[in-house]
Amino acid sequence: MMPVPAAGVLQQHWPVPLAVHRFKEASEVNPVLGRVFNALRATDVMAAPGSFYASADDLLKRVDLPEFSALLQFIAASLQATAQQANAGVWPKGRHGLQLDLVGVWFQIQNGATFHDIHTHGNCSWSGVYYVQIDPPEQRHTHPEFGLLNGATRFYSPLFPLLGGAYMDMGNAWLQQATLDVTPAEGELVLFPSFMPHKAMPYVGERDRIIVSFNAQIRSPGGDQLFRYAGT
Repeated sequence: MMPVPAAGVLQQHWPVPLAVHRFKEASEVNPVLGRVFNALRATDVMAAPGSFYASADDLLKRVDLPEFSALLQFIAASLQATAQQANAGVWPKGRHGLQLDLVGVWFQIQNGATFHDIHTHGNCSWSGVYYVQIDPPEQRHTHPEFGLLNGATRFYSPLFPLLGGAYMDMGNAWLQQATLDVTPAEGELVLFPSFMPHKAMPYVGERDRIIVSFNAQIRSPGGDQLFRYAGT
């Protein structure tokens, strides 16, 4: 049970964690991954024509390269660090033998003003997007229509679905900024809870926008429920 706060002390509950990690080996790994992903797209008989492509989420079975393994190791280490920070004070003390599983890994390629509309990810606690290739910010931000949002990843507040009918005034002004736009950079990894609605904004560039995305579960062999359900 939460302790009763002291009089006049503001408590902020249920924050949404989001983390950005930088892959040190990106300059060597990303060009290889870009070539491999384009080759997979070219040989996919189910690929639809156009400027947007999403692979199946079975890359763990289909790609066996040291560069891809290096990226997966980086993703796993970043997930471990972020999950520990997000659960600080919640996970019991000591070692838990937690098992981290990537339950789906895929890539997407987009250009020509295509986008990936608002969605969430299921069957996982964490998801992420790793930027393999995209035009530099100073180049893509000159687009006459998209500007700073050209190729950005937009996250939506979990309260966003409630705002359409919510009463808004200066008293709850903190709710009015309901989106967060992340400017992509090659070699950066963004981790977020799987329930977070997000969208890949329209992109136009000289080079395709290529990302790796994934879903992850972090399970305990002794069971995942820490808090017992209380009766009324």
